[in-house]
Amino acid sequence: MAETPQDLLFEADTPLGFRVHVGRAHWEFLTTIKHPAMAGREGDVQTALSNPDEIRRSRNDADVLLFYKVAGIRRWVCAVCRRRNGDGFLITVYPTDAIKEGDRIWPE
Repeated sequence: MAETPQDLLFEADTPLGFRVHVGRAHWEFLTTIKHPAMAGREGDVQTALSNPDEIRRSRNDADVLLFYKVAGIRRWVCAVCRRRNGDGFLITVYPTDAIKEGDRIWPE
């Protein structure tokens, strides 16, 4: 379900040709409950989505993509998105010290 303009925190165009929508309520949940380390890092997530260093397809779900952006020495921001009907939405986001297995789909 698409967010109303008031509910939308940000959008990011990906190099794969679709846009990812991030709602305020979902971002609040992610940064207070699941991954507090990502609080205040909206810009890092937008960059990971729009200008990633690497994109991988999930080994478990072909519709789920993992966008990685370098965030330090052996550190990345990983933005996990689902693409459905040409649109995308953020599932989760977290800092990581390893890139997960899965087919690298970008850059080719």
